[in-house]
Amino acid sequence: MYGFLKKSKTAVKDTMKIQETYETNPWGDSLETVLSQKSGRSAFRDFLKLEFCEENLEFWLACKEYRSFDCLEERTQIAASIYEEFIREGSPKQVNLDSYTRETIRQSLEEPGSSCFAMAERKIFILMENCSFPRFTETEPYKLFLNSISKQRDLKKKRMAMRIKSPVEDFKVNPLHLVSKD
Repeated sequence: MYGFLKKSKTAVKDTMKIQETYETNPWGDSLETVLSQKSGRSAFRDFLKLEFCEENLEFWLACKEYRSFDCLEERTQIAASIYEEFIREGSPKQVNLDSYTRETIRQSLEEPGSSCFAMAERKIFILMENCSFPRFTETEPYKLFLNSISKQRDLKKKRMAMRIKSPVEDFKVNPLHLVSKD
């Protein structure tokens, strides 16, 4: 019984920590947030270079771009290129994937669909999210990124507040519209 209470107290503390994080940082600090911003991607890429694993981000970005192609011929060429660069054993920028995932991708290269790399893309994202990203959040470039996002959001809030404070601007009457065409 005591072990259950201990776990419950820990769970409550963990929940409180999560709530504090979102209260102090309402946009959340997530890998998705970082990768959605050009400055965030750049800072994260620089960090990954220092960790000798920037191929993970390059692969993830290549997969996102790959999905945007509709033409089967283009998709086949790009899929082969991604496979050679990131998936094939001994490739120059080989990403860390299990043999099942590699084989599944290899087999799909004949007629690759838009989701050809989906499983691998997700695995690499999870790898970055769980391994590299937590270390990145402790760096100065990450803190600068958060600061810049905060400033952008504050600026947007100020602009919105200015629009709300001066609604007269929106309702100015153009004297030319008052003239009747009858």
